[in-house]
Amino acid sequence: METPDVGIPRPLAERLSMAEQYEYLRTRVLPRRTLVTAGALAGGLLTGCAATSAGKPGAAGTRAPASATSKAPGSVVRPFGRHLAFGGDPRTQMRISWQVPFAVKRPYVRIGLRPDDLGRRVPAEVRALHTPGVQGVRPALEQYYVHAAVDGLAPGTTYYYGVGHEGWEPTAAAHRPAIASFRTAPARPERFVFTAFGDQGVGRAAHASDDLVLRQKPAFHLHAGDICYADVNGTGHESDGYDPGFWDLFLKQNEPVARSVPWMVTTGNHDMEAWYSPDGYGGQLARFSLPETGFDPHGTPGAYAFTHGNAAFVALDANDVSYEIPANLGLSGGRQTAWLDRTLRRLRATKGIDFVVVFFHHCAYSTSQHASDGGVRREWLPLFAKHQVDLVINGHNHVYERTDAIKAGKVGRAVPAGGSTDPTRDGIVYVTAGGGGRDLYGFPNGVKDSYEGHVTRHEAVESFAWTKDKDRTPETVEWSRVRYTGFSLLSVEVRAGASPRLAVSALGQDGRRIDHFEVRRGG
Repeated sequence: METPDVGIPRPLAERLSMAEQYEYLRTRVLPRRTLVTAGALAGGLLTGCAATSAGKPGAAGTRAPASATSKAPGSVVRPFGRHLAFGGDPRTQMRISWQVPFAVKRPYVRIGLRPDDLGRRVPAEVRALHTPGVQGVRPALEQYYVHAAVDGLAPGTTYYYGVGHEGWEPTAAAHRPAIASFRTAPARPERFVFTAFGDQGVGRAAHASDDLVLRQKPAFHLHAGDICYADVNGTGHESDGYDPGFWDLFLKQNEPVARSVPWMVTTGNHDMEAWYSPDGYGGQLARFSLPETGFDPHGTPGAYAFTHGNAAFVALDANDVSYEIPANLGLSGGRQTAWLDRTLRRLRATKGIDFVVVFFHHCAYSTSQHASDGGVRREWLPLFAKHQVDLVINGHNHVYERTDAIKAGKVGRAVPAGGSTDPTRDGIVYVTAGGGGRDLYGFPNGVKDSYEGHVTRHEAVESFAWTKDKDRTPETVEWSRVRYTGFSLLSVEVRAGASPRLAVSALGQDGRRIDHFEVRRGG
């Protein structure tokens, strides 16, 4: 039965790939809708918001600006939702993105070494995203996202910037309070901190997570997917509950941190949106500018790599291999996994890189609601072991859970809170950091929390892993070392020098430490 005036019937949607869902919406649903232009709808939600759209060439959206359906004088169109991301080389490249409530002309960034001297002007591009209206449910929505690629920066340097467009000069006295800053990655390894979580959304807890991130003073933040929950279903279909206005709320909420801290996101199941492109990623391409992989010019935007100091970071799109939610299973035709193998090999051979951290959404090892994904295990875990990845960070399960060091699917070394491990000898620690702000899960079958300051008896846990036919294979696991039902994040100090290490801490939303351990190689 179809949810009235919303989209794809649920039983049908759960059998369709993202490409099939996109085609169904385009040919079966949208032709019988009455579309209403509502470019100012987001202004009512926040401060004004409409948009630009990007996607694959030939898909619903493209990187070329769409024609504007909402217009206003540039002098009254206030930019908002600023968010940063590194370019391919974080030492010299930054991507500055923001949103405007109406179409603007000639957007740009002003940048300089002092807030009172923003002498360099960099042009920006507008990506217009159009979401069709659904009669009786939501009006059509135009959203305008703006992106500037700033290259040629000096490593390890603090820059100041302001964003503007024709009619809105960021250095004008009235607009100077909005000038923000960022720091490029260092030319040589040095101590730094990064933070990480997934499954954030919009709301009080999500906002509190941002505040906690700021208090850690990170060089950047990793977001392990399920970013804002505009798609409340998360099963990879559009049968109900899709509200693109949540993106406006999310970017407004996160601006106090994301305007200065590069926000490196990857793609979760809630981030597939069939309205915009056959792969579901047209919306993500419109809203974020991230490093490109090179393995496929039209591949998933959630897969990329970058280096900061003595550590390399690899983001992956687990929708491509997920057995639990197969809407995009096999999307890359194996190209992402082949790219991962090449990338890990290259990073391990690169002088000056001590650590490799991988992050993605679906869990390789977890015992909470979604448990473990057999597709992730089958495709990627052999490569993690082959190249001795140092730390893996996931979201998806809305809890904090941390494994012992796992080697060949079993505990290679027990790593209690305060312990240490060597990936070259013991195996890899997997962290589920899904407590970013969305409604929390628990642990099944009466399994108790066990965390720093509240350690309970360590026992085997009954759990399961998803198989390719969406069945659950029961498993009894001994690797679930730390469990915490609460909002939380990871704060990781990366140390260089004679004794490099990852000092990993997990913090509850009140700032209290709930777990910590160290990763050292060859020690």
